Amino acid sequence: MILDHVGKKYGDRTALEDITLELRDGEITAVLGESGAGKTTLLNILAGLIPHSGTVEGRQPCSYLFQQPKLLPNLTAEGNLRFVLPKQQWDSARVMLEKVGLGGREKSCPRELSGGERQRVAIARAFLYPHDMLLMDEPFASLDLSLKKSLLELVAGLWKERRQTVVFVTHDVHEAAALAQRAIVLKDGRVVLDLDVDGEPPRDFFVRSRAEEQLVRALMGE
Repeated sequence: MILDHVGKKYGDRTALEDITLELRDGEITAVLGESGAGKTTLLNILAGLIPHSGTVEGRQPCSYLFQQPKLLPNLTAEGNLRFVLPKQQWDSARVMLEKVGLGGREKSCPRELSGGERQRVAIARAFLYPHDMLLMDEPFASLDLSLKKSLLELVAGLWKERRQTVVFVTHDVHEAAALAQRAIVLKDGRVVLDLDVDGEPPRDFFVRSRAEEQLVRALMGE
């Protein structure tokens, strides 16, 4: 997917300005920046949800994973997955729940699941929904450290099965360094750093990397 001089304004406020970049197929890209930097606006443009200036070429069918699970409360865990599938593929819902560690919880409703379990269902649904590009808007932000680590590893494992294009927004340089192959830092609606991250995800969650230092410096304007 290629963005060519893409911009977005909300009234007099510029959310994105003159963004030109290519998102490489099959790669995990992290988008970082302070609040108001334009991260979620960029995701919404990639998804085709909002008008914008400039052009986006090669837009792909998208699945969207949010910070909050946004499960359908009247459906079971299995029902939430089946909701995005044609009936002939319903059996894959139970298989996916096994993959995300929720075997035996198929008939549980969202209110009967912990926060981490609900996010696992949401991740499973996002990967099951037919897509070529997965967009994630801070899906690990409200999680404790151990749960964040396990879900980062879960996402990396599911991604390796198909290696679809993934773009995820985060404030956390540690998340970006652990999961992304590329990290883009936005500041005031512009790209100030476009960094390739070495190694195959997921990387060691407990080791501070050179990429983290570079991302911190970019976020601090150095």
